[in-house]
Amino acid sequence: MDFEFTDDQVSLRDAVAKWVEKGFDFSRRHALAKAGGKTREVYAELAELGLTGLAVPEAHGGMAFGAVEAMVVMEELGRGLVNAPFAAAALVSPALLQAAPQEVQAAWFPKIADASALVVPALQERAARYKLSHVTTTATQAGGAWQLSGQKSVVPAADEADAFIVPARISGGASDTAGIGLFLVEKGASGVTATGYATQDGGRAGELKLANATATLITTDGWATLEKAVDVGIAAACAEGVGAMDRMVAITVDYLNTRKQFGTTLATFQALRHRTADVKMQLELGRSMSYYATLKLGEAAPQRRRSISQAKVQLGNSMRFVGQACTQMHGGIGVTDEYISSHYFKRLTMLEMAYGDTLHHLGEVSDRMQDTAGVFA
Repeated sequence: MDFEFTDDQVSLRDAVAKWVEKGFDFSRRHALAKAGGKTREVYAELAELGLTGLAVPEAHGGMAFGAVEAMVVMEELGRGLVNAPFAAAALVSPALLQAAPQEVQAAWFPKIADASALVVPALQERAARYKLSHVTTTATQAGGAWQLSGQKSVVPAADEADAFIVPARISGGASDTAGIGLFLVEKGASGVTATGYATQDGGRAGELKLANATATLITTDGWATLEKAVDVGIAAACAEGVGAMDRMVAITVDYLNTRKQFGTTLATFQALRHRTADVKMQLELGRSMSYYATLKLGEAAPQRRRSISQAKVQLGNSMRFVGQACTQMHGGIGVTDEYISSHYFKRLTMLEMAYGDTLHHLGEVSDRMQDTAGVFA
């Protein structure tokens, strides 16, 4: 199988890498995190590079690039530790909006492409425990219009967003896959309250409360679209994790090559060399499974969902191992807020929990392997 990137993909990677190097150094990132994590201006700069239109159809002003291009971008944003809601707003939201009627797409896709509107998914609910079908937010029709009531948690950039894409229950029980609709809710609509808070990794999230809030219908049968969009988000998180691990390993190797103890550099200690080899092996395992997740996004739902969960399990293990090992090899400085490596560790920890932690996805893999019990003929 050919894993070489095309010239266009290499050019895209280089463009993002150059922006990160020149426009988003650690001092800027650290200042934004200390100020609460608001990054709307950073998102606007990504729009100037054309990245916010990455997954938007060409007919609506986007570039209609595929999953591999998204992976390339996410790796570089991970390396740069860019704390903007790019994956949520520019990859997951367009995937959800694909199910909307043409008039809704025509109204919102161009705004997403040029970043004049920040549209984020609001998926998580309290007590869901990563279960995607757990939807208690309700959708009712009143006078020909849809109204939503409920609460969504850990919504990316909730207090900075202009609109939200919300799964809400039209019918069925709290955990049924049937009866879930998708709706677009504008921040300025009556009954909408969005509050924000800083996250542990220097980003921004918040709570979204809906009280008979006016909403625009995307689709009344949203389960398949919701699953696909979340898989897009997981693949993006895997790619970002690879980029972050890659950079954290490079920082650690540089530290071992310069820091001296007992009159010699740490890199000469055999135990640390073995530990570094283990770290690099986990990085490459994570990289291969990130590629696997991206390439499986075009498969049918059963194969895609299992493959994505398999990738998330490996990335969860790799991110935890790399983050902990690199921090330990740094010693005390590795956990200080002033040192860049600690911020990579925080981000890797958050990514491990994004869209379901390792144990959750291990259960998902197990549920989807019952026919073979893990043994393949």
